[in-house]
Amino acid sequence: MKSFDIKSDMPLASEAGRRLALIIRNCTGKDKVIKIVHGYGSSGIGGSIKTAVHKSLRSKVSNGEIKAYIPGEAFSVMMGFDEVIQMYSNLIQSDSDYKKMNDGITYIILK
Repeated sequence: MKSFDIKSDMPLASEAGRRLALIIRNCTGKDKVIKIVHGYGSSGIGGSIKTAVHKSLRSKVSNGEIKAYIPGEAFSVMMGFDEVIQMYSNLIQSDSDYKKMNDGITYIILK
C-alpha cells in the first residue's frame, strides 16, 4: 500500500486538498487502496487538513470517484464505518496503522 503525507510541510487545507485530488487521480486504476497522512491537528479537536480531507472524500464517495474511505479513528469509535472496514480489511490489515486508532491517517479505497 502506498502512503502519502500531505501535511509534512504544513500546507493550507486548500493546498492539501489539491494534493489529495492529484494523488487520487494518479493512483486510480493502479492501486486498490492508499493511505493518506493528514495529521490530527494541534488544537486537540482535529485539524483543518483532516476536516477538509474527510469532507472531500465524502463527496468523492457520493460522486462515485472512489469506492470508500476509512478514517483511522473509525477503529476505536462507532462512526458508521464498520461495514466498510469489514469489506476492505483484507486490503489494509497488513498496514502498520491498521486498528491502531490513528486519527492522523485515512485509508482510501480506489476504483
